[in-house]
Amino acid sequence: MLLRLHPLLTVPIWRQLRRIGGPGLVLLGLADNSVIPLTGSMDVLTIWLAARHHEPWPYYAFMATLGAVIGGYITYALARKGGKEAMERKLSKKRATQFSRAFARWGFGSVAIPALMPPPFPFLPFLLAAGAMQYSPKKFLTALVVGRGVRYSVVAWLGFHYGRHILRFFSLYYKPAVAILIGLAVIGAVLSLIQYLRMKRK
Repeated sequence: MLLRLHPLLTVPIWRQLRRIGGPGLVLLGLADNSVIPLTGSMDVLTIWLAARHHEPWPYYAFMATLGAVIGGYITYALARKGGKEAMERKLSKKRATQFSRAFARWGFGSVAIPALMPPPFPFLPFLLAAGAMQYSPKKFLTALVVGRGVRYSVVAWLGFHYGRHILRFFSLYYKPAVAILIGLAVIGAVLSLIQYLRMKRK
């Protein structure tokens, strides 16, 4: 059974998400691309669902992209409303300046290319920069749809054709994989706490 091949998928919340299928990808995408980044979670669930062959793989690619785009737009809209000050509260002032310069230079590519990148590439700063720089909503959504659409199409296709083999491989090395995911989550939480304390002092 595929369910037994990846222990991460046996966590209660994962059981609920995989049970509802495509809509579960939308809910997870909302969290992963906005307030609660969950490193690698979208890829794992997309592969698992596509590997079951209950629906054509483009369906799961679409649902994953939809959740990611809605979640990403929420972050963008909040940063757009808050301006550069909101971005500097989330990032250090130095990093905020670096991302702003990169965004001013590359524009569309500063959203589309990072949206293509696999975890643990940090995507949140680019969403914040797009909003803080008052980038066009239409261009932002186009770039986000293109980047995430291509990424999750590839992930869903791989899951549909090779999902059982991929999950079987991870079943052999699930302990280091889970340890890495937990480590990344802890690092993210610590960095967020540090940024919060800095903001509070200021």
